[in-house]
Amino acid sequence: MSLPKGLAEEVSKNLVMVARLIDEDPEQAYAYSRIALRLASRVAAVREAAGFAAYATQKYSEALAEFRAAKRMTGSVELWPVMADCERGLGRPERALAMAGEPEVQKLDKAGQVEMRLVAAGARRDMGQLEAAIVTLQSPELASHSIQPWTARLRYAYADALLAAGREDEAREWFAKTVEADKDGSMDASDRLAELDGVEFVDALVGDEPDEIVDEDDEDDEQDDAEVAAAERASDQAEYYDEDDEEYEPLERPEADADVDVTDEIVVVEDEDRDDEQDQARDKG
Repeated sequence: MSLPKGLAEEVSKNLVMVARLIDEDPEQAYAYSRIALRLASRVAAVREAAGFAAYATQKYSEALAEFRAAKRMTGSVELWPVMADCERGLGRPERALAMAGEPEVQKLDKAGQVEMRLVAAGARRDMGQLEAAIVTLQSPELASHSIQPWTARLRYAYADALLAAGREDEAREWFAKTVEADKDGSMDASDRLAELDGVEFVDALVGDEPDEIVDEDDEDDEQDDAEVAAAERASDQAEYYDEDDEEYEPLERPEADADVDVTDEIVVVEDEDRDDEQDQARDKG
């Protein structure tokens, strides 16, 4: 609302493209975010979108700068967990842990606090502190039977940490619980569970030669190819000339429906040859 109408529409179009492409084509989303940033760098929503686009392309330093700018403009702490994760991306897990203990965390909503716990556990794992990461994830949200938007991710992180620590039986249990919470199947918990149970998926078609299927369209294509090849051979046999070359003269091609008596031409050539022979004989005589 702070921008002129025309500029606001142009910026909003670029932000829409960032949202549409950030998962499937992060680099393209990042390019759109840079356009929006160039047009309206003083708008907090633009700085936030630019931060997420940079984060998706692993440009963590740039993402952190954009998130900090957005936080200054809005005064909101909702970006605090992703800012801490940028510190992890920059190889500074100790800073991420320090942020997990800051007062800003208490101002986060429940989803933000769970996200901060995930980041802190990841920082512990970055530092080789597996048992500490497991303890960090143990929380009322993890123990709750209620399915929330963050439940599957929290359970998955806990199962993965247990597995990394060599606690396979517990990891199997929590991967199974993750499958229960992952309603849209966005995580590979079922595959991880199958690996732990020794289940191997085999392609049913491996080793079997499928029957050859004749497609009518393929037959039509082969016929067309044959016709094209025949036309090319015919054109190769035809006589061509260059209109700009004085040594060649165009040949008149008879119409397809014209009657051409080739025999007449042959007779004419033979009569001329016979007259030449008679003239040569008289000269010798």
